Amino acid sequence: MFVDNVKIYIKAGDGGNGAVSFRREKYVAAGGPDGGDGGHGGNVVFRVDEGTNTLLAFRYKHKFVAQRGGDGKGSKFHGATAEDLVIMVPPGTLIKDVESDKVIHDMSENDGADYIACRGGRGGWGNRHFATPTRQVPMFAKNGTEGEEKEVILELKMLADVGLIGYPSVGKSSILARISSAKPKIADYHFTTLSPNLGVVRTGGESGFIAADIPGLIEGAADGAGLGHAFLRHIDRCRLLLHVVDISCFEGRNPVEDIQKINHELARYSAELATRPQIIIANKCDALDEELVDIPAFEAFVKKNGWELLYLSAVTGEGIDQMIRLVADRLAELPPMKIYESEYAPEDAYIGGGKETTIRRENDTFYVEGEWLKNLMGQINFSDYESLNFFQKVLQNSGVFEALEKKGCRDGHTVSIYDFEFDYVK
Repeated sequence: MFVDNVKIYIKAGDGGNGAVSFRREKYVAAGGPDGGDGGHGGNVVFRVDEGTNTLLAFRYKHKFVAQRGGDGKGSKFHGATAEDLVIMVPPGTLIKDVESDKVIHDMSENDGADYIACRGGRGGWGNRHFATPTRQVPMFAKNGTEGEEKEVILELKMLADVGLIGYPSVGKSSILARISSAKPKIADYHFTTLSPNLGVVRTGGESGFIAADIPGLIEGAADGAGLGHAFLRHIDRCRLLLHVVDISCFEGRNPVEDIQKINHELARYSAELATRPQIIIANKCDALDEELVDIPAFEAFVKKNGWELLYLSAVTGEGIDQMIRLVADRLAELPPMKIYESEYAPEDAYIGGGKETTIRRENDTFYVEGEWLKNLMGQINFSDYESLNFFQKVLQNSGVFEALEKKGCRDGHTVSIYDFEFDYVK
């Protein structure tokens, strides 16, 4: 089974709690505080697995939670930092936000380097951090912060330089089998190919390119007809399209009409994809009957649209070497494979939580509380200017300032968010 789109829940580990402890030494009746700090929670990390090309591993498992950091102990023993939870995904996987459908990260970026999707909570401080000249016996410690959590969509867009497109049974799989070591299932009936197939095509030495056989494109594919609606996303990254037609017209198809219909579906799916360079591959030329197809009209149509045309036979091998050379030459002239830029701002992760915010007023102080805010506070460095700006932007985008004003908060009033206080200024 081919799986290329799944929704999963991920959560980083919570930080361990700091300890309340005091030294106990011989001849020392009451030593000072020595509570250890809690350990940091594990991160959730995505890593590329070059050996896979499907998200089948996520078919039954949709929840991934990293380990919690260890609690601190006495005698300055700190809690253990939890190990990261590593999630393996195929090359070309997009990580997207569930609510906004925005791209968070493309696992093809930076050559598929590891990506931390959720950061573990920080470990809490032990009571030794809270000792002062006037507070020599602190009876409290700080709890660890919660790890980040979110629901994400994993969407696979295959990493292929070249996409073979066309109606079923025109010979796409046969061509892929001829030019690479791929072994797709081949038969003389429609929809033999039920999933995209990848093949590495060698052009000499260490050079080569990756080709993908994209199955199931027919008229109406963009609306879900046939199998094409499930696999159109896999040609999004292709730099060059090989549009395969059955030039023998053995099944009574018209190659000109086939090209027009497939390109119409591409345009409906993506205007950008419709402008991708194409080479028309007239397959099955070994069985060509010029009484069934108007070759001059076909060639005039191709020339009018500015496409290159190549006749070949996947059965006899005629034209195969010429096609490989032509594709390699064209790829050398084209820009690199598309990498999807992140559309997801960090503060977006907190905006949804604004609805769960409670505000209460005591005299001229407004107390703002909420689970999402409690988690956010543990991730802000209030002594850093950039971190404070980020904090203010999250409050603004989450509607906290607007809610404060509705409660009567005005310039000069004090706002308290989990022991962090500031004067409100509109």
